[in-house]
Amino acid sequence: MDFRVDELARRLFESMPPTVRNMRQDLEANFRAILQANLARLELLARDEFTAQTKVLERTRARLEAVERHLAELEAKLEAKVDTPRSN
Repeated sequence: MDFRVDELARRLFESMPPTVRNMRQDLEANFRAILQANLARLELLARDEFTAQTKVLERTRARLEAVERHLAELEAKLEAKVDTPRSN
């Protein structure tokens, strides 16, 4: 993430007029600080974290679907037992 912030700060600096470029170090430091502060508020995450969380979600969804199927089977069995009259 820091690499991208540095790249954005560099691009912002390069887009400035030549007369402003004389304050290069101060501007780059300010750009970097502003970008990092604002990007931190966005709660971004790295691609590998996103991929890992996607896999966890897929496994969780599959387990939930299996539990829902099992619950439906148990409910059907219970319903069948309740509907069947008992012989005395």
